[in-house]
Amino acid sequence: MTVHQRDWQSFVTPGKDGAVHMDLAVDGITCAACMGEIERGLKRLPGIRTARVNLTSQRLAVDWVEDQTGADEIVAELDRLGYTAHPFDPASQKQRQDQTGKQLLRCLAVAGFAGMNIMLLSVSVWSGNATDITPETRDFFHWLSALIALPTVVYSGRPFVSSAFRALSAGRLNMDVPIVIGVFLAVALSVVQTLQHHHHAYFESAVMLLFFLLVGRYLDHNMKGRTRSFAENIAALKAEVAARINPDGSVREVPLSKIVSGDLVLVSGGERVPVDGLVETGTSEIDQSLVTGESVLVPVIAGQRVYAGTLNGAGALQVRVEAASGATLLDEVNRLLEAASQAKSSYVRIADRAAQLYAPLVHGAAALTFLGWLLAGLSWQPALVISISVLIITCPCALGLAVPAVQVVASGQLFRRGVLLNSGDAIERLAEIDTILFDKTGTLTLAEPDLCSDIDPGDADIALAGRLALASRHPLSTALVKATGALTPLPEVTEHSGAGLEAMVDGNLLRLGSPVFCGASPEQVEKALRDAPGASLLAIGLGDRPVRLLAFRQRLRPDAKAVIADLKAQGLALEILSGDTQPAVADCAETLGVANWQSGMKPAQKIARLEELQRQGRKVLMVGDGLNDAPALAGAHVSLSPVSAVHLSQAASDAVFLGDKLQPVADALSLSKRARAAIEQNLWISTIYNVIAVPIAVAGFVTPLMAAVAMSASSLAVTANALKLRWGEGRSQMEQTDHSVGGSPVQG
Repeated sequence: MTVHQRDWQSFVTPGKDGAVHMDLAVDGITCAACMGEIERGLKRLPGIRTARVNLTSQRLAVDWVEDQTGADEIVAELDRLGYTAHPFDPASQKQRQDQTGKQLLRCLAVAGFAGMNIMLLSVSVWSGNATDITPETRDFFHWLSALIALPTVVYSGRPFVSSAFRALSAGRLNMDVPIVIGVFLAVALSVVQTLQHHHHAYFESAVMLLFFLLVGRYLDHNMKGRTRSFAENIAALKAEVAARINPDGSVREVPLSKIVSGDLVLVSGGERVPVDGLVETGTSEIDQSLVTGESVLVPVIAGQRVYAGTLNGAGALQVRVEAASGATLLDEVNRLLEAASQAKSSYVRIADRAAQLYAPLVHGAAALTFLGWLLAGLSWQPALVISISVLIITCPCALGLAVPAVQVVASGQLFRRGVLLNSGDAIERLAEIDTILFDKTGTLTLAEPDLCSDIDPGDADIALAGRLALASRHPLSTALVKATGALTPLPEVTEHSGAGLEAMVDGNLLRLGSPVFCGASPEQVEKALRDAPGASLLAIGLGDRPVRLLAFRQRLRPDAKAVIADLKAQGLALEILSGDTQPAVADCAETLGVANWQSGMKPAQKIARLEELQRQGRKVLMVGDGLNDAPALAGAHVSLSPVSAVHLSQAASDAVFLGDKLQPVADALSLSKRARAAIEQNLWISTIYNVIAVPIAVAGFVTPLMAAVAMSASSLAVTANALKLRWGEGRSQMEQTDHSVGGSPVQG
């Protein structure tokens, strides 16, 4: 179907704040300059709020006011700019990208094979010119070279010619225009020189230039492909259908889009969980590596939460849906990955502006070089060769790759370590941090509470309480179900809102809930809190028997103590700002060795402390997960939230970390510093390369072939420098000892 036959309006979806949204796959995006051209071009249309191009996936996301601009007008503007748009579909886009990779590889192979053969002929000519080659033999070798070079340039130059032609047709310039000019000038000059029986021709320079350019283009394409694979691997975890259990007990498989919160779904053994929800019945083991970072199977029973994308073991589970398609943790991870890849850092914007100036500057430099050598008395042919070398050697491929290459590798490394970026310049800001403010509950501690002491598996009263707890979704009830392993709920349970549950058991009233609801005395409560400072209490009352109190509190993340010690050793200032009670925060701070802490803090107080530090010139990282942390997360220099954070906190933060460990916070800081250093090194490599190479080329000391090699070498240099982040530091001592660090119990 052609662009004009497609109903583009049907691909528009509702956006934020009354706007509409559309995702498009755009063919022809080859560099940062293309991204800037598209974004600036679309923003000239009325009503366009944002237009973001993802260079990796060639995905364009547009948000606009529908009354002012139509979807057809956006596609028409892209066509006017020289780009072809398609509805964004990951499968078809991957197929197009695979075809592009195969085309580049075929062009590369042809150019390499042809270049080797022409080089053999050229070596014979060069050696013959120094000895006794006859003019007829030299011309014959030149014509043989032309016979190989001309079809090779036509075939292998297609990726660059098509890109340059689209740009020129749209009345603009891109990085491929001077490349095409340089290649065709070299070929045309070589044909002229062959006709005039010159000693030298430059067929090998034109073909080898294409070869090295294609090497760089293919490596860049592969790097983008590796980045796309992260998102593809995540998307592959998403189920398309779910087995819904209807009220009459029948099971029907329906599209995931038809599942809503509150539905009951069946997850059979070996299937991926399609939704986020709570297990109502069944026992099994779940691979929750997406959420926890651990690949071991985790036992699950009734009352426990499971997440979309995780893999169910052998048992069948009935799951009550809490978040269906579009709102699951897996969907949030996908959104964060997409947002990070579309966002731009300040370094990228600098490189974009430099790339915009490239085309007019390089064409001007080449033209001035040609005129200058003519005025200096050189004939037009050698002057043209020198100007061709200037055209080629000044290609800003290294500059275009300098920042994206590092961002691709750094984002991949952070993803492997459980950190998902939500902001394009988060890496830069993380590298500047000197102060970290931690929330306690759900950040330094795990979100789910645990019993402070072990229970007797044979205790009948607690076993009954566990069965009663199956009727509630309260965090303390869920923790009790987990501790007792209860599977069979009690019948005819009554829930008293805000107080607890009750049911009749063998003629006795069984209650589970707050100490007041169950009849516990103030003295009993006071004693329990003295034994477990800051704990949350769950009471059990059965008939006339004495009320029993169970103390629950959240435990520190298993590696929190080691990570905090490591951050302190790096010279970072650490503080705990918590809305929790004084005993709980004091216990946590003492366990972790954090001297500066404050308890009972409201959102405004956290913001006030944050602003006080910022007035002192501190660069503050805020790590928090609650609703009361969202203002501080938004106001900090940079912010992190655990994956268990509420949606508002995740939206306010610059990055999200997965798993039960705190190590991703330390990894994000260390890797960001190395990434920023690599970006700065790459920008210096690109700058120094041009400062050195351009004058040498203008002076006439560089042939077109040498220029091609130098230009490709600069691109490979910045790519290799970015890949150092992969090789980087080995596992730190902390990572090696994480498994031995126990989870100290601390109230939440």
